[in-house]
Amino acid sequence: MNIAALVSGGVDSSVVVHLLKENGYDPTLFYIRIGMEDEEGYIDCPAEEDIEITSYIARKYGCRFEEVNLHKEYWENVVSYTIESVRKGLTPNPDVMCNKLIKFGAFEQRWGKDFDRIATGHYATTDTLDGVQFLATAKDPIKDQTDFLSQLSFSQISKLMFPIGHMMKSEVREIAHQAKLPSADRKDSQGICFLGKINYNDFLRRYLGEKEGKIVELETGKILGTHKGYWFHTIGQRKGLFLSGGPWFVVKKDIEENVLYVSQGYDPAAQYGNEINLLGFYFLSKDIWGKRLDEGQTIDVKFKIRHTPEFAQGHLSKTSDGYRIVSDTRIQGIAAGQYATIYDNQAHLVVASGMIGF
Repeated sequence: MNIAALVSGGVDSSVVVHLLKENGYDPTLFYIRIGMEDEEGYIDCPAEEDIEITSYIARKYGCRFEEVNLHKEYWENVVSYTIESVRKGLTPNPDVMCNKLIKFGAFEQRWGKDFDRIATGHYATTDTLDGVQFLATAKDPIKDQTDFLSQLSFSQISKLMFPIGHMMKSEVREIAHQAKLPSADRKDSQGICFLGKINYNDFLRRYLGEKEGKIVELETGKILGTHKGYWFHTIGQRKGLFLSGGPWFVVKKDIEENVLYVSQGYDPAAQYGNEINLLGFYFLSKDIWGKRLDEGQTIDVKFKIRHTPEFAQGHLSKTSDGYRIVSDTRIQGIAAGQYATIYDNQAHLVVASGMIGF
């Protein structure tokens, strides 16, 4: 089998290479360079140490190694998406878009098409139902990354391999130590690439500027202070409001008037909701519930609206303009623009995904 392995210099992708070689495969290693554009060109992600480690891994296991440059595609698809989403008052998820459009999009179209499988260090698995390959949850519930992969298409999922998906993170590090891999104790990367280079608010300020607006208490209508633009704030946010007498949480945004609405307390009721309206809803592999939803029935599902090890229980139904989840429990910080990931009732198969609407 001809396998392309996406490597980053981290412990997870390094162990992926080790496991593939142990199982008799001879993967070709690819390091994807991405970054952000500026007036002088591109702001590159700090990659020297990553490439040094990846080159060592390639030599250690006798693998072919290639660097690929997807700066332009990353700017056009992920950075621009982030800017436009924030401008519209949405809460973007660049990690989801990077997986869908870069790692398993642009890369697959230009290099991956020549390979039978693409292996990565994501914490996820695949499972087969009625001859169809589904994305499925990882063994490690804390590290599970299926929510970041929930916008992948059936054709993308059908080519993927997740060699560490059946392991706990501690097992992965133990293998790395036993194999004396240089990344064995390396810290996990956090967040999207360009945020490692510049402050997120500085990034937004650069492209969206500043515009003073009011901060208003939702329950009373009292003006509590001012902010420098709704795009610097997300639903459920607590830090950065600089209000006395808190804690205060952002619970609503008026995009047209540039107003932030906040509620006071450690657990204000206005932070929560039970209904989640979904746009752009689609099934990752196939509709395992048949046409039941078309008949107006509800389906019991597990779901997530953010990266967390916990699943929420709810009921999925079809509406006139999309789909809706009604949760059994109150959900904190439902933010338009984020993605809801729908699982089967055993919280194993990733069945569907949709963007949260207003």
